[in-house]
Amino acid sequence: MTYGFLLESIWHPPLAFEETSAMALPPELELQALWFAGAFGRNFRTTTGKSVSIVQFGEWNRGAGPDFIQTAVEIDGELRTGPLELDPCAGDWEAHGHAENPAFREVVLHVVFQPDARRIFTRALDHQEIPQVVISEMQLSDALNRPQREVAIAHPGRCVNPLRNLPAGAIGRLLEEAALHRAGAKAARWLRMADAHGRDAALFQSTAETLGYRGNALAMRLLAQRAPLSLLKAEGEAAESILFGTAGFLSADQHELAPSDTKDYLRSLWDNWWKNRARFETADDRRIPWKTHGQRPANHPHRRTGALAVLADVWPQYRKLALARPFAAKPLIDFLQSLEHEFWSHRHTLESSPSSQRIALFGRSQALELVANHLAPLAMHEDGMSWKAYHQLRNSAPNDKVKRCSLRLFGSIQAAQPWLRRVAHHQALLQIYHDFCLEDFSDCKDCPFPEQLAQWR
Repeated sequence: MTYGFLLESIWHPPLAFEETSAMALPPELELQALWFAGAFGRNFRTTTGKSVSIVQFGEWNRGAGPDFIQTAVEIDGELRTGPLELDPCAGDWEAHGHAENPAFREVVLHVVFQPDARRIFTRALDHQEIPQVVISEMQLSDALNRPQREVAIAHPGRCVNPLRNLPAGAIGRLLEEAALHRAGAKAARWLRMADAHGRDAALFQSTAETLGYRGNALAMRLLAQRAPLSLLKAEGEAAESILFGTAGFLSADQHELAPSDTKDYLRSLWDNWWKNRARFETADDRRIPWKTHGQRPANHPHRRTGALAVLADVWPQYRKLALARPFAAKPLIDFLQSLEHEFWSHRHTLESSPSSQRIALFGRSQALELVANHLAPLAMHEDGMSWKAYHQLRNSAPNDKVKRCSLRLFGSIQAAQPWLRRVAHHQALLQIYHDFCLEDFSDCKDCPFPEQLAQWR
């Protein structure tokens, strides 16, 4: 009996309840970032049944008006170019006054996530209908890939006994299947980004997201979308200042208030930004939502933006290693750990005093996160990496989610130790935790996984 047949519900487990309320929409900025990354695809239907194909996703609008500019869409085969507006709810078009605003007259497509049955059409100032696309709850759920809950109680679950009775080989095969499933989903997400903007842009965005870690993953993705690699390459020496300025980290008096050994660097950033800010500055209501509290000093968004600037500067070498076929993790990890910056190799923020010790711009654990979440899945999908090579990657310390899953499945961290040493096994445990522990509200009582495990060989 094959894995797919026996555990066919493993990736869509039956929940303890039949009916669920409508999914709560994430913040609008996150919806916009997902749309721009191509997370929902390119092909849609309007509310009136017309076919829609996104030819060009355009650019983020930095000022007032529609969310994206210079987009190109085909509607029933007719090419239309202009702005695109994205709103959480269909009614937001009228509620926000877009219908009476001349800036929205040329909008070619209105994308929403919650329809309004009372509305007949989206109208512009001259009462012309603007085609509308509704992203379904299923499309949103697939793009977000979020479980019903954020965390499960950390105690041994009903899985402990059936797993204890399984031989190590059977557990290994189970985790291999889970890891491969997770890798396939991650590769598909990366390829959607690449389809929307090209492989370089997809690598830039996924790298920025990894640099953001948990607290600033969305913020770093927004930064990479608003200051894309193609733009940074065109701006040459001004690229670093454009990244910091787009992030909202620069101000006119910053260098005057900074420590003496920081003034020159900040002054150079500001001077370059001052010359370019009119083209790249973002309106206040579109600012990137950074989180600085609760972050380890090494994870401060100032440092992560600095690291992204360094990678943009050495892009040809980085790209060659990251997208090499066959893919080898060690040369890439060694390269990332060797990155240096005169300022950021010894500072945590733009205003902080220098550290006496070198601070890695891209540490080993973060490099492994990049490999596990983006590069290895893509390489396996493109036959650039074997399962054997992926399985050989050693991991760093398990994070909280891996620890919780270990406790629930194996009864203790100690009992789970054989399955905590490799990147692939961490990914497998995270997938099981995501698909079962975080989808169950019965405290294990109604979760189907233990019964499925009892049949697994």
